[in-house]
Amino acid sequence: MDNIKILVADDDREIVDSIAIFLRAEGYAVEKAYDGLEALDAVMSGDISLIILDIMMPRQNGLETLMKLREKKNIPVILLSAKSEDSDKILGLTAGADDYVTKPFNPSELTARVKSQLRRYTMLGGISTSPTKIRIDGLEIDTDAKTVFVDGNEVRLTRIEYRILELLCRNRGKVFSAEEIYRAVWEDDVVVGDSTIAVHIRHIREKIEINPKEPRYLKVVWGIGYKITQ
Repeated sequence: MDNIKILVADDDREIVDSIAIFLRAEGYAVEKAYDGLEALDAVMSGDISLIILDIMMPRQNGLETLMKLREKKNIPVILLSAKSEDSDKILGLTAGADDYVTKPFNPSELTARVKSQLRRYTMLGGISTSPTKIRIDGLEIDTDAKTVFVDGNEVRLTRIEYRILELLCRNRGKVFSAEEIYRAVWEDDVVVGDSTIAVHIRHIREKIEINPKEPRYLKVVWGIGYKITQ
C-alpha cells in the first residue's frame, strides 16, 4: 500500500503525528499539512488518494478547503471536528465530505473508516485513472459533473441511484451482487437488504430505459446480481 498516500491536515501537530503513526502501521504513505491553504496545495501538487481534514484550521478552514478541492478533485475526504451536532455533520457532508468523525476519536475506528472509503473509491474506479466521461451506446455519464444523459436527454438520478449506475458503468459487463453494490455505495453503518437495492435498480431502469421491461443497459442476472451491457 506504499503507493496509497493519505494527507492528514490539522493545525494540532500532535493529532497529525498520532494519526500518521496509525496509518503508517497499516502501510500507507502519509503527507502532513497544518492549515487549509497548505492542505489544498498538497492535494493539487501531489498524488493524494484520501484526505483527513480538520474543519477548524487557520488561513483557510476545512470547509472552504473542501469546497475548493471539489472543483478539481473527487478523492475521498474524511472531516474531523470537535462539533458533534447533526447540523454540523450535514453541513460537512453537503459541502462534499465522504465521512465525518468527531473528536475525540478512536484511532482504530478512523483507520477503519479510511479503509472503507478507499475500498469504495477503488470500486468506483478512482478519478485519477478513470475517464471523466463514460459512454455506453446512448448512455453517457459525466463523472465530474455527476450528470447522466440518455440519447442526449439529461436524466435526474438520486445520489444513491447515480452511485450505483456509475459503479456498474465503470465496470461494464461485470456482474455485481447486491452485497457488492451495498459495500461500494452505502455507508457502513447503514444496513440495506437485497430488496432495497432491487428497488433502486428498478428506479434507475425507469429513468434510463425506453422500456424498463426490456432494458437496453441495466440487466438482471437472476440469482447473481446486476450488470451494464451494450
